[in-house]
Amino acid sequence: MQLLEKIRFDEKGLIPSVIADAGDGKVLTLCYMNKDAVIKTIETGKIHVFRRSQNRLMIKGETSGHIQMVKRVFFDCEGNSLVFMVEQHVAACHAGYKTCYYREYIPRTDSIQITEKKVFEPDKVYKS
Repeated sequence: MQLLEKIRFDEKGLIPSVIADAGDGKVLTLCYMNKDAVIKTIETGKIHVFRRSQNRLMIKGETSGHIQMVKRVFFDCEGNSLVFMVEQHVAACHAGYKTCYYREYIPRTDSIQITEKKVFEPDKVYKS
């Protein structure tokens, strides 16, 4: 796989990966991938990530069903980060928003605004 020859994983074997909506270009989330996650993502066309908190590989949407279908893959000039343009099914954010970046900091007023609308209720999707 040529991509693996062009990218560099950090000392923990991870590479930061930006996930963005292929339709509107909006950044959905930032995740980390290890070599296995990159390979699984390319092979299946669905985003796979390395969950650092659980020390395991998982498909994005494993619990919610909110998968991300890969449309395009980019890597930066130094090969130390990736950008995946995806078709997002429902939402990327565990808090119920399409994007994890649903809050905007406004420097002039030192305030924070929610800029997105919830698209699902997390309590209904992530039952404890």
